[in-house]
Amino acid sequence: MRLLHVLTVPISLRFLRGQIQFMADRGYDVHVVTSPGALATDFSRTEPATMHAVEMTRQVSPIADQRALRELRKLMLRLRPDVVHAGTPKGGLLGMIAAAATRVPRRIYHVRGLPLLTAAGRLRTVLRATESVACLCAHDVVTVSASLADAMRASAIAGAGRARVLASGSSNGVDTERFVPGRSKLEARVELGLPEHAEIVACVGRLVRDKGIEELLEAWRSLRREGRVLFLVGPVEERDPLGDSVLQEIEKDPSIVHLPFTEDMPTVYAASDLVVLPSRREGFPNVPLEAAAMALPVVTTDAVGCVDSVVPNQTGAVVSVQHPQELERAMRTYLDDPELRLRHGQAGRARVLEEFAPHRIWSALDGLYREG
Repeated sequence: MRLLHVLTVPISLRFLRGQIQFMADRGYDVHVVTSPGALATDFSRTEPATMHAVEMTRQVSPIADQRALRELRKLMLRLRPDVVHAGTPKGGLLGMIAAAATRVPRRIYHVRGLPLLTAAGRLRTVLRATESVACLCAHDVVTVSASLADAMRASAIAGAGRARVLASGSSNGVDTERFVPGRSKLEARVELGLPEHAEIVACVGRLVRDKGIEELLEAWRSLRREGRVLFLVGPVEERDPLGDSVLQEIEKDPSIVHLPFTEDMPTVYAASDLVVLPSRREGFPNVPLEAAAMALPVVTTDAVGCVDSVVPNQTGAVVSVQHPQELERAMRTYLDDPELRLRHGQAGRARVLEEFAPHRIWSALDGLYREG
């Protein structure tokens, strides 16, 4: 069975780590198409998949999109895949249109987020229309969380009524052998250049408005004191940008440490006491599951996707989206109670082991590919 994955940009290849080998072991001839780049080249050296390069833009670009669609259609006519599994907004849209046009027997649209939830006006209308087209071209619509499926239906996206969640959700589960507790907190902090004996709250993600960074900083102003550090891990981006005053505060506040990029996320979690993700929207964020696998409690919001990632009062806390006062109270509760942090962190690890093993999702996908 020939399987073709379509993803917009190479950074999204992380969604397929381990999954491709699993499918290859079950007899699939796996192909992947994404935009060209070093990450795609590196991926091709480590995974048993044939890589194909088609330039796709994340922004709306009619000329570039038409060119990419033509290339995808030519590729599918040449490969004649049995299954096209497309995800990420642009790759999902173009991949599903091309697969429908070439009559691919099995077409799966994998929804990992819904940008229209925080869009407005004409942009929201356009985004709803493109999601509807992708869903209507697909035989199956898979979402990474139950709340995301609900949001698609509530947004009146055509075809969203067929959306399903595989296993307990998430894009690819969590590698609990990579994200495992027990590493020395002191060693991790020394490696990252963090204060050795501070209380450290980590927030991992792009520094943009949608990630709730403004609300986090407002909450932090009431929490910061000597011996506490807010550790921001992620790049500053121009799309959905933070204001200059917010960026200046991050740069100048001595209680805030910013690390723009690292691939060593286990060390980040090992150095931390608490993880916070105040996002305004997600699909199903990986960060809360990775942190839970490292036996850390998580404070997040009731936004789509985030609400699925934490069991309130068991593995963390869920606060109202864009509500810095609630965020501050939840963070304070954990900072003031080490025993609560330990108890909820251990419960989070147990939940991840039971519900989010990658093989559960991979086996469900294998079954979905073979349906019909």
